[in-house]
Amino acid sequence: MGDTKILLPEREIPKKWYNIMADMPNLPKPPLNPATKKPVGPEDLTPIFPMGLIEQEVSTERWIDIPEEVLQIYTLWRPTPLHRAKRLEEALGTPAKIYYKYEGVSPAGSHKPNTSVPQAYYNKIAGIKRIATETGAGQWGSAMALAGSLFGMEITVYMVKVSYNQKPYRRIAMETWGAKVYASPSEFTQAGKKILEQDPDNPGSLGIAISEAVEDAATHSDTNYALGSVLNHVLLHQTIIGLEAKKQFELVGDYPDVIFGCCGGGSNLAGVSFPFIQDKINGKELKVVAVEPASCPTLTKGEFRYDFGDTAGLTPLIMMYTLGHDFVPPGIHAGGLRYHGDAPLICQLYHDGIIEAKAYHQTAVFEAAVLFARSEGIIPAPESAHAVKAAIDEAIQCKEEGKKKTIFFNLSGHGYLDLQAYADYLEGKLEDYEYPEEKIKEALAKLPVIDI
Repeated sequence: MGDTKILLPEREIPKKWYNIMADMPNLPKPPLNPATKKPVGPEDLTPIFPMGLIEQEVSTERWIDIPEEVLQIYTLWRPTPLHRAKRLEEALGTPAKIYYKYEGVSPAGSHKPNTSVPQAYYNKIAGIKRIATETGAGQWGSAMALAGSLFGMEITVYMVKVSYNQKPYRRIAMETWGAKVYASPSEFTQAGKKILEQDPDNPGSLGIAISEAVEDAATHSDTNYALGSVLNHVLLHQTIIGLEAKKQFELVGDYPDVIFGCCGGGSNLAGVSFPFIQDKINGKELKVVAVEPASCPTLTKGEFRYDFGDTAGLTPLIMMYTLGHDFVPPGIHAGGLRYHGDAPLICQLYHDGIIEAKAYHQTAVFEAAVLFARSEGIIPAPESAHAVKAAIDEAIQCKEEGKKKTIFFNLSGHGYLDLQAYADYLEGKLEDYEYPEEKIKEALAKLPVIDI
């Protein structure tokens, strides 16, 4: 049967990140200045980002060096293990082989520190004292709070209100690492105040929290903004996941036939799949699937067009699949997937047919998560459980068709700070919600019309 865990020594940590823009057949259309509708330049980004990250955002170099200071911190948890899910295979009775990369071994419990650490580093060397950011489920906020503590920086986190209330232990973790955490929408920004005036009971959304964090950064000279997904440099940093995985598959003489990753903004899916998609672009047979919630079906039901990355319209216009920037999804437990858009790189790959997408309801996702927990022992984060569900479905299909495939997914984080979600599932309290087509059309009707 071979090893259950395929491990790499620390000396095998990749020394460079992989930039898929060097190999994509079509690059995404450029982000646009919301005032001029002209492509964004470095001067538009310097008020909230350090130049080191701006350079990575626009680079088409295939390989980007990882700074030594970042590599040293990565060794706290990297390389992460690649698991062969033998007990899950047995439970399903499938001829397929199932592997998962386990990013929950990081101090913050998810893949997010792979980018929070370099973002904190580039801001630190640029002389920035404080970082303002947002968080949905709390995983990104936790990762940024961790990175801030490691580099001695102040961190302010605007946490989507529904998650702030659902996940108090995430907030406590952030505060333990020294961050200040506010429920969003808040009274601390003009964007937050305006939304609360219109709707005092607004549950919040990632779009709203981004508006607050961007406003905070733009109005304080010692403060920059950091984003946990969507942007090119964020996806770049996450490719360390897939780069390690390729080395681990080589050790056991295997290679995936299909890769699944949950997808909210795109950092997790990109991290696990981009180094493999490089092979697919060069002719390798491979299926890559983005898995999203049916209540926030960005790729499967959104439109491919320019939209704001936030609710207040403070960010550049981004060419992406979107449900509309003022879309407020229901308060599902997979808070990290409750985003109206997706990373431009992910969207372009989907538009070009290089990757696929599917959506699931949350009760089916939690059913899969419980099966995984009872066979493999790890309780997955609600976000990660979407990939678990897709992998299980693929394995069952292999059983029905008698096919021996190699299935690979990223277990992007553990769910030990999300146990209320499991309590709700086990008590039969979870409800499925499919976002109505008319609501999506209503939100899309408000988007700016851009000639492209």
